[in-house]
This record gives sequence, structure tokens and C-alpha cells, in this order.
Amino acid sequence: MAKPVLMPKAGITVESCILTSWNVKVGDTVKVGDVICSYETDKSAFDLTSEVEGEVLALFCEEGDEVPVLTNIAAVGAKGEDFSALVPGGSAQAPVEEVKAAPVAAPAAPVAPAAAPVAATTNAKPVTMPKAGITVESCILTKWNVKVGDTVKVGDVMFSYETDKSSFDFQAEIEGEVLALFCEEGDEVPVLSNVCAVGAHGDDPAPLNPNAAQAPAPVAEEVKAAPAATTAAAPVAATATASANGKIFASPRAKNLAEKLGVDLKSAVATGPNGRIIERDVREASVNAKAAPAVEEVKAAPAAPAAPAAAPVAAPSDDLKAFKDEKMSNIRKVIAKNMVMSLSTMAQLTHTISFDCTNVMAFRKFLKDNAETLKLPPITINNIIVYAASRVLKKHRDLNAHLINGDTMRYFEHVNMGIATDTPRGLLVPTLFGADTMSLSEIAVKSKKLSQDAIDGKLSPELLTGGSFTISNVGTMGIESFTPVVNPPQTGILGVNTLETRIKLGKEGEIIPYTAMALSLSYDHRALDGAPASRFLKDLKDYLENFSVNLMADSI
Repeated sequence: MAKPVLMPKAGITVESCILTSWNVKVGDTVKVGDVICSYETDKSAFDLTSEVEGEVLALFCEEGDEVPVLTNIAAVGAKGEDFSALVPGGSAQAPVEEVKAAPVAAPAAPVAPAAAPVAATTNAKPVTMPKAGITVESCILTKWNVKVGDTVKVGDVMFSYETDKSSFDFQAEIEGEVLALFCEEGDEVPVLSNVCAVGAHGDDPAPLNPNAAQAPAPVAEEVKAAPAATTAAAPVAATATASANGKIFASPRAKNLAEKLGVDLKSAVATGPNGRIIERDVREASVNAKAAPAVEEVKAAPAAPAAPAAAPVAAPSDDLKAFKDEKMSNIRKVIAKNMVMSLSTMAQLTHTISFDCTNVMAFRKFLKDNAETLKLPPITINNIIVYAASRVLKKHRDLNAHLINGDTMRYFEHVNMGIATDTPRGLLVPTLFGADTMSLSEIAVKSKKLSQDAIDGKLSPELLTGGSFTISNVGTMGIESFTPVVNPPQTGILGVNTLETRIKLGKEGEIIPYTAMALSLSYDHRALDGAPASRFLKDLKDYLENFSVNLMADSI
């Protein structure tokens, strides 16, 4: 009897995994311990090894599919065994019957394998988009450094690319002539997809082209279906059923491509496993739909000039109604997703307190006046606040923590301070690990380097995670008060506002002007209450108003 291969449950809270790559194909023989496929969760990547041996009878999903845990993804058994009972859902019988029929009909058996070896006949080598992080699914190819016909050597920079967090240069790992470029600058490319081909002059790069590879696939299915005239309409019926039930089943990569090309998934004919829409279906739907907009525009055109004639007030000109649609950048979409998730899943509240900056300002003036003697790096007010907050947070562990899955508090031994940084690509929050162990000078030097690397797009992805608390300073732009949004799973974020001149009464009743600054603390009310949050702000206020004394006490 055929045996199922299940998508593992890689963690208590994991409900689905992305199948990133198959290491086998139908017809291969596997032994216990052989790697069948690779998959990833939102936190890590894994290899799935076989627990049975036999022939791979069927693969029930494609690379890039998001698969529920404990779902059958493949069938393994003896050659010719029936695996129809293992098909997930049990409703998509058409693909199963086609696979089962292949060994029976003598002429049909060579058809499917015949198309596969085409990619292997070329001596050209593919260059793939790297996977720059466990959770990264696609990258933006920002710049080509080579063109077709160029010769590259190992170590030459071929192109630059960026993820939602950082940017990188790709160095050639093989040498030869650049035979073809398969994508353009600005394209969002799935990781591990071919971006170009390198080889000897005259090698054929066509079999490596991921775009060209999409078109022949439906043809292979049509050839298999040809002996039975009534089966030709099967894919259409699958799409109609999906639409009638109000649900459209599509792989994550198909959904992303549909959004990019502006294709309505309802118009795509599903040819993937179990009636699922895959990338090639979206591409074909895009080609078929190209003529439709032109027809609609022609029909609508004659009606346009008649509208303003009857109106007593002149209609606005087309120039005044002009606009431009632009797709959000990858990082902008990630920021949007994180902010919505933060506000929709947390009980967030903000407290604001002001402190007298007299001592801080006097201390900074002392440093400036004695810069040559002290030989210290430039110290900013933000450096001082990071230093003070890193010391005060040690006494308020509920704010130097993560709330995990809504029911577990993770308390950090050290303060890993996230420093919100405005970059040309959007908001990034690099982490200053162990801020509580650093001197004021170290904080000044290292936080400046972190922020500059983030602005230049050279920051390592590892430095964009792991923060236990965040500071966001918009005071330099004159903001008097704001409500910062907590960066999950952190439990708090401190907003730094602008300097303001205020007045207070002296001992003799005289009016004394002084410089004040407001600090806004947003916190997760699930993790702590208003009283401990307020105590943190009060302790921070006291620390800053006596900063020079506290700094000296820390040093002794």
C-alpha cells in the first residue's frame, strides 16, 4: 500500500509551512533518510527526510505552496500502486487519474519525461536570486552590473538586490560569458529563481529562462489529455467549481504574481495540483486579458465629451484630475503589515511626561567646551536618553521584554535597544545590543554607525532583530507630542519629543524660564498596567534631571 509523506508540524503554534524546494520527482526511488523536500516556517528552515523507502508515486503540491501541517504532500510506495486515497481533499480526481494512467498507456509514458531533460541539455549555468534570510521569499533586483556578452570571473559583482530590510551585492560564483538576463532592474524576483545564465560563447540559455519555462507546461497536460476528447475541458470545470463555491485556491506565488500583473484570479484556469491556481496559470490569464482593456476604452470613448455641455459650472479639466498610481515598495508593505498587526493585536496605551533639561543641556555644553581636552565623540541628546533609558529599564523588566503568543513573557538580561531610523527606503529599527553595558561614548559611536549603515542599506539583517525596547526620536523635527506604535513582540516604545521653553516659579516667586522635553511611552497593557508604566517614566525623568550625577555614580 502506498504511504503518505506529511508536512511536519514544526512547532506548537505552527499551522502551515512553505514548501520551498523538492529534492525528488515522480519516479525517483527514495530510501529512509533521503531528503525529500525543504520547507520553512516564519522562523526557520528545515529539510524533510524520508521515513519510508520506495518509488515517488505523486507530488501533491508545488514549490512555493503554503501547506497546512500534517497534510499529505507526496505518496511513496511500490511502482504502480494506487495512491488516490492519499490525495489531499479527495476531490481533485482528474490529476490523480492522469498520473495513474501514465504507466498503462505505452505511448504516453515517455511524454512527461521528454520535456524535463530539455533544461539539462544546455551547458549554460544558472545564476539564482539568493535567499537572504530565513523568512525572505523575494528580493528586488535593483541594478545590473553586467550585460549580455560580458565576461565575468569568480568574485565579480554581477548585480545588486535588496530585501525588505537591507541591500546586498551578488558576486559571481562561476566564470564565463553572460548569455542572458532573465529579469530587469526593479523586478521583484522570488528567491532561488534564475536571474541570468553564464557559460561558454554559443551555449543555449533558453532552457534556464524561468519566464519561458511557464508556457510549455499546460501543453504537456493537453498532450496527456488528448486521447480522451471529453477531458479537454477539465481545467475549466475546476475553475468554475472554485468560483461557484466562492473560494479561489491559489499558491502564494500565484497570488503575488496576480497582484503584480493586475490579473483577476477568477479568470485564471487552474492547472496545479488539486485544482490550485499556480504561477503559469496567472501568466496565461494575463496574456489572454491583454486585448480586453483596449476594447473597453474604445466603447467608452464616444461618451466622454458630452458630459460638460449641460452643466452650469464648467467641469474640471483632465489636467486637474491627473494622478499617478505607484506600487508600494517591499519595505513599505512590510511596515504597513507590522503596524496594522501591532495596533490590532495589542492593548496599546500612551503616557507622556516632561522633564527639566537644564542638567542635560549644561552637561552637553561642558562636553562641547572641553571637546579637545576630553577627546570624546560628539554626544547627542538622543545618546543621553538611550544611556539613561538603558539604566532605568534594568529596574522595570516588564518593559524590557517580549510578550510571546499572548501568554508568555520573555524577560531580557540586558537592554537591547532598538533605535528607530528614518532611511530613504522607510523606517528601520537597528538594534544596539547590550546598551546597558556600554559607556556614553560607546553608545554615541555605535548608534551612529548603526543608523548610518541602515541609511546606506548596508546593515546586516541580524542587527534588525532582537530588540527588547525601542526609542523613536522625532523631536529634531519639532514634534511636541506623538503616539509611537509598539514594535511587536516588544512591550514598550519611548517617543522623544522636541525641546521647549517653559517657565516655573522660583523660591522667591520669580518667573524662571527653562528648557523642557516631553517623553511619550506607548506600552502593551496586556503585559503591564498603567502604574508600573508611569513609574518607569517617573524614574527616567528623575534620572535625566540629575544626569551628570547619575553618570558619575555609574562610573564609580
